[in-house]
Amino acid sequence: MNAEEYDASVIGSGAGGAAAAYRLVLGGLRVALLEKGGHLPTDGSTLDIRRVVHEGEFFSREAWVDGRGRRLTPEEHFNVGGKTKWYGAALLRFAEHEFLPDAAHGCAGWPLAASDLAPYYAEAEQLLGVRTFACEPNLARILARLQGHGSRWQARAMPLSLAADVTAFPQEATHFDGFASARNLKGEAEQSLLARLRTRENLTLLVNAEVTALLASRESPRAVGGVQLADGRELRASRVMLAAGALHSPRLLARYLKATGLEAHLPAAAHVGRNLKLHLLTAMLSLSCRLNTDLIRKTMVLRHERFAHSSAQPLGFDGELIATLFPKAVPVALRRQIGRRAYGFFLQTEDGSDTRNRVIEGRGPHPSPVLDYDERRLPAAAREHRRFTAALQRALVRAGLVSITKRIGLNGTAHACGSLICGHSASHSVVDALGLVHGMKGLYVVDGSVLPRSSRVNPSLTIYAWGLRVGDLVAQQFRREREPAQVSTAALAGSGRTC
Repeated sequence: MNAEEYDASVIGSGAGGAAAAYRLVLGGLRVALLEKGGHLPTDGSTLDIRRVVHEGEFFSREAWVDGRGRRLTPEEHFNVGGKTKWYGAALLRFAEHEFLPDAAHGCAGWPLAASDLAPYYAEAEQLLGVRTFACEPNLARILARLQGHGSRWQARAMPLSLAADVTAFPQEATHFDGFASARNLKGEAEQSLLARLRTRENLTLLVNAEVTALLASRESPRAVGGVQLADGRELRASRVMLAAGALHSPRLLARYLKATGLEAHLPAAAHVGRNLKLHLLTAMLSLSCRLNTDLIRKTMVLRHERFAHSSAQPLGFDGELIATLFPKAVPVALRRQIGRRAYGFFLQTEDGSDTRNRVIEGRGPHPSPVLDYDERRLPAAAREHRRFTAALQRALVRAGLVSITKRIGLNGTAHACGSLICGHSASHSVVDALGLVHGMKGLYVVDGSVLPRSSRVNPSLTIYAWGLRVGDLVAQQFRREREPAQVSTAALAGSGRTC
């Protein structure tokens, strides 16, 4: 079977993969974008509560085990656009200090500054149509009480990648958080980035194309030469970009390092899969006597000066969806009445880096991959999250709402990142500031795996910005490499000589 030839192969079409592919294609490279899943339907099924929430129809069924060998199924999505089709559209920049190390919280620093990502943050915001919406009446009433009487709670408008007219479509406005838009009213990787490249002949999007192995170049295993697909096809490319996500990219890399023997010789190999971060997450349902009629709900983000690594944001869930979250033992009519009077909040705290929190490629007689993560290894983060949750509960009681909480478990991998962290040296990281795997040629990582810090906000915008930056830098290098050849060809043409 003849291998197809490309300038670059990008594995995964989520935030980082789509962003990198976008820049590479605009830079003139012939790009193969490989997606394990297919296109999502546009028949409205991705907005159906029963099919999306209760049946989990669109989740991956891949079986994992935790660090103790117990089975779990992470909530992963394999489809064009990846998790961005399903995310809550909250796109916030990391603060400048969140690029610096924070030893007290167990956070490693970035090998670059916020200013290095700033132009790519701006580009991502423009491509994704990021905007803010007015705080709706019910939430405004809650925040007014929450912030009164000398309170130190601070609220700011939430940057959202939603269409300006989303409220004209109530089903979409009330079902964007955890659902995929059927009308393309949410800015995401497929519609905001890849759709702009439809007429470009130098992009090949292959769906249902699972990559099972990275291939070495013909010269050395320290240089990649392409990828192998599950159906046996080989795609040759001197540049390969891992964008399969923080649970999957490290497995592909670990597989390659083992197969080539580099796991014993490449210093960065010791860190592959380690330093996994998920955020410490809690869902909070806050009940009042007042009917809630807000549509979007997720219009503001809350912070408190005492909790520097934490934030809270309303869930984009309407009363119908909130009602489904209560135990089935509660009568349906009562659930609906409670749901119409409830507001949901999503609390998150930055978790630091610990090398014991990791993704491990399955081996031996039981080859299920391992998600070994324990927040007890992160005492500072665990302590802050408990206190942050309790503080918000107390504040909401003063605002007239009684809250119940539920921790998000290991299967909640929406914010998974940091399993191939970037850093200055192979002695403590896998990837350098340019996105290149330490000690390798042509192998880049452009997804959330690179994040050395998860910050106190959603990581999606930073992943987009990282992908745009790496894609841009690689495209610049590609143009520089081609210039001598173009000059030589032009000189031969001018002299009338032929080869």
